[in-house]
Amino acid sequence: MVAGWEWDDTLFAGTAAHYGRGRLPYAPGLADTLAEALRLDGRGRLIDVGCGPGTIALGLAHLFGEIVGVDPDPGMIDQAGRAAAGRAVAGKCRWVRARAETLPAGLGTFTVASFAQSFHWMDRDPVAARVRDMLRPGGVLLHIADLKTEPRAVDGLPHPAVPYAALEDLVKRYLGPVRRAGRGVLPHGTPGGEAEVFARAGFSGPRRLVVPGGQVLERTCDDVVDQVFSMSFSAPHLFEGRRDAFEADVRRSLREASPSGRFSERGPSTEVFVWWKDSPGG
Repeated sequence: MVAGWEWDDTLFAGTAAHYGRGRLPYAPGLADTLAEALRLDGRGRLIDVGCGPGTIALGLAHLFGEIVGVDPDPGMIDQAGRAAAGRAVAGKCRWVRARAETLPAGLGTFTVASFAQSFHWMDRDPVAARVRDMLRPGGVLLHIADLKTEPRAVDGLPHPAVPYAALEDLVKRYLGPVRRAGRGVLPHGTPGGEAEVFARAGFSGPRRLVVPGGQVLERTCDDVVDQVFSMSFSAPHLFEGRRDAFEADVRRSLREASPSGRFSERGPSTEVFVWWKDSPGG
């Protein structure tokens, strides 16, 4: 947990409906890469901690006999349930509204646990220790994130780039220069150093996997607006009575960058760190 900041239930309030359209996808080969690296065969149990609207859990559902998604936000849990029904996998999915700090919560044991861009919001040391206890012998933990260090050039693509710097300036103009997070602020951002946390919890590893992205994505103004409202630091409720004015300014900035309302960018690569409950192969 970040010093001086406390989690509260407004952190992602109102963002769930914007995720599916707004968030950039994980690299398209992620499921195949994990299936090969971990020898997943459609059996076993996956727990996705901080599952959001089920993005990772549902993308890996065919690799497990059962998946359990845990998230404290009711909107995320509702969206995950609807998405599972839409993919006809609701029968093998369970969505639990709970904070990671309340685990094990009677959920049983698992072969794989995943944190997909969620671990930094948690009280990390106790959560890592509890998740390790929930893994079966030989189980693994996956820490999944977009690869932050790669350039994603848009040269030669058919439409202009999304004006991310201008959008960031707009958020600061409306919400102030310090990053908002629920009812609090994060002047120094969220913590890193996940490797040290997992090592302290007794995990072995890691093995690093990089699943290449780079696919060309076409984005509309609506897509980008949803992306903005899917972020904790620009969640809809933070704007209070100025949300409509903010959205109008976002759309104006987007039209200035691309009169056609179309943008191009490349999908990010996905970085996965694999940690074992025991020594690899043990």
